[in-house]
Amino acid sequence: MRLKRTTAYLEDEDLRALKDTASRKGVGEAGLIREGVRLAIAQNRTWHEPAGLPVFDSGDPALAENSDSLLRNGGFGSSDQRHP
Repeated sequence: MRLKRTTAYLEDEDLRALKDTASRKGVGEAGLIREGVRLAIAQNRTWHEPAGLPVFDSGDPALAENSDSLLRNGGFGSSDQRHP
């Protein structure tokens, strides 16, 4: 991993908490900052393309609304159903 230097401005309280956390965990402050940046990127990521996951179509437009009842009453996924 190639690292590049950058500057970040932190409030005094955040900087103290960063230093305390790094000291308590026995890691460097820069590593915690990199971890925080990765977390912030992941939390704020927007997806421009679909994930490519298969789409399930039951043919029943009320399936989602009835799923709790179906599960409770063995409407699908019950052990007595046999699959080819």
